[in-house]
Amino acid sequence: MTTRPAFLLRIAAAAASLALAAPSAMAWTGKPVRMLVPAPAGGTMDVLARLLADQLSADLGQPVVVDNKPGAGGGIAITTMLAAPADGQTIMVTASNVLTEVPHVLKPAFDPLKDVRPVAAVARSRMVMIGAPGLPARDLKSLVGYARANPGKLSFASYSAGTASHYAGMIMNQKAGLDLQHVPFAGSAPALAQVMGNQIAVMYDGMVTSLPMIRAGKVQVYAVASKSRSALLPQVPTFAELGYPEMEFSNWVGVIASSKLSPELAQQIHAAAYKAASAARVRDRMEALGYEPLPAQPLPQLSESVRAEFERNAGIVKAFNIQP
Repeated sequence: MTTRPAFLLRIAAAAASLALAAPSAMAWTGKPVRMLVPAPAGGTMDVLARLLADQLSADLGQPVVVDNKPGAGGGIAITTMLAAPADGQTIMVTASNVLTEVPHVLKPAFDPLKDVRPVAAVARSRMVMIGAPGLPARDLKSLVGYARANPGKLSFASYSAGTASHYAGMIMNQKAGLDLQHVPFAGSAPALAQVMGNQIAVMYDGMVTSLPMIRAGKVQVYAVASKSRSALLPQVPTFAELGYPEMEFSNWVGVIASSKLSPELAQQIHAAAYKAASAARVRDRMEALGYEPLPAQPLPQLSESVRAEFERNAGIVKAFNIQP
């Protein structure tokens, strides 16, 4: 026989469970959620966004519809997001560089720190320095020596001018006393093709795009641009280990929204996004794509990290007079 106190305890426990479940469930009501993506369909960012959209839809019990809006370094998607009501029905999945790098060279119509709220950083892609398969240098120390012995003969590729891929090459030139010439490309794929074909010596690239080429032996890898080694390339040393601690670059991918979004809605979407990203199938797929899942960060900490990265990049752009 169930006693009244025990019954009341069960009711209280059930109510507590509902309260814990409520934040993500209440983030969106009965309407489909529009998830903007600043990249074309089929690319890595699109694949990740659709993965999150599917899991969010399953968790929330309502459609989460991916809407691809490529162009202007993410500016078209962000402008579209900011034009929509700040009610949580329109969110965006993107890499953090649309807030921390691109605005320094493309000068968008929005303020990335005032108009946009970072909501969840669910995974990151670290930068790596890769080299042509025909380069005689097999490690970073040898590469630096080889470049110094062949002044004016080598170049480095970036996936676009004015991005961290460009910043990294300029900083490494300065710190190691090199004179590699910068050759910008419209994306990683054409730059990687030139490196794999031995037309360009080295490239600073995101691990997501370069990891398959590294694993296939089509390029050499010299260092990871972070202070700790990557679980995806544990055998590769970091620039910090090799004496270049300034070489620290990565982008997170996650959810952003309008800064006009209420704190309550932002917290609900934050909880739902991290819950979706923690699903085993989502984590496994992210890692297969070359992303490293990240633990949840409080909203204030996430906003501060974006501001710090934005200001650091502003200093780099000014110091090296980087142009788009």
